[in-house]
Amino acid sequence: MEALTNSNNTLFVLLGAIMVLAMHAGFAFLEVGTVRKKNQVNALVKILTDFAVSTLAYFFIGYSIAYGINFLDGADKLAANNGYDLVKFFFLLTFAAAIPAIVSGGIAERAKFNPQMAATFLLVGLVYPFFEGIAWNHRFGIQDWLKGAFGAEFHDFAGSVVVHAVGGWIGLAAVILLGARRGRYNKQGQVAAHPPSNIPFLALGAWILTVGWFGFNVMSAQTINGISGLVAVNSLMAMVGGTLTALWLGKNDPGFLHNGPLAGLVAVCAGSDMMHPVGALVVGAVAGALFVVMFTLTQNRWKIDDVLGVWPLHGLCGAWGGIAAGIFGAKALGGVGGISFMSQLIGTLMGVGIALAGGFAVYGLLKSTVGIRLDPEDEFNGADLSIHNITATPERESGW
Repeated sequence: MEALTNSNNTLFVLLGAIMVLAMHAGFAFLEVGTVRKKNQVNALVKILTDFAVSTLAYFFIGYSIAYGINFLDGADKLAANNGYDLVKFFFLLTFAAAIPAIVSGGIAERAKFNPQMAATFLLVGLVYPFFEGIAWNHRFGIQDWLKGAFGAEFHDFAGSVVVHAVGGWIGLAAVILLGARRGRYNKQGQVAAHPPSNIPFLALGAWILTVGWFGFNVMSAQTINGISGLVAVNSLMAMVGGTLTALWLGKNDPGFLHNGPLAGLVAVCAGSDMMHPVGALVVGAVAGALFVVMFTLTQNRWKIDDVLGVWPLHGLCGAWGGIAAGIFGAKALGGVGGISFMSQLIGTLMGVGIALAGGFAVYGLLKSTVGIRLDPEDEFNGADLSIHNITATPERESGW
């Protein structure tokens, strides 16, 4: 019976890892569809290489920092319990590798390739697992302190804060240190439109991410006995809420529309196992609105050239999700209960602070040593010295 349970759990988590791995294709096509044609090849190569570098960083360093486990034992020990510990690593790796995939969309079209690979190694090996260990493995006693002070630990079931907010706020630091793309803003402060190069690719990326997200959230239970249909339906409702508010506030713009479900799914990760489906619908709807409003502000008023809007989408919607779990997870609003608003607020702010500090430290170090930005000629041609890109072609202007 125990062997059957082990094999079932191993298969369950492995299927989750495969679904989240497939989401990285979604990150790739979302970026390919958004950037200009001259940078499409660079985007594709960057996402795949980021994943490979992330695997090495997390296998040799990051997983040990977060969970105190290394893989230096013989294969006979690693194969125990049907190799469950190994597929759990694989599953959590796909989460960790989402950090550079998120950052990639913000820094697109002007970042050097090789320094970005170095940043990926440092972020996945050191920065991300530091907060992951705090939130998901009781590192440094912070969760125990929150429980003693406020009656409940910081709760992030599937990574609204641990993955998305951390990735989004690291991305903001990188975007600020890089500066805007050349020609994006003129001396008078006017914005030069850089419309999405391929709406079908952008839509394909959004759909791949959306489908994979049900593995991202549901399989976060990590055992087959822990699976919950509540997580699945809450993910669905948040996706719908985000889609409809983004459609409405974005005035039918396809770029906003296809990021709407992603905003909702980002926000519901933290409390998807605790909320009532109506609460999840509200959380997703707020996230969709948050993305549209803040993407517009960052691009047009604050002149922050975040190409895919990763700070509004992942950073802000992820932080909203962490806090929202403390609101809609309460029994008074139909939730499961056993959650503390103050613990959610403090845990979320802690994740944001670690992400900002880590992002500025990593990209600041690389900027001051090897440089992180392409030379003007290479940026104009869309050609990183490491990557061959296709030639630019005329593009149709759009509102997004």
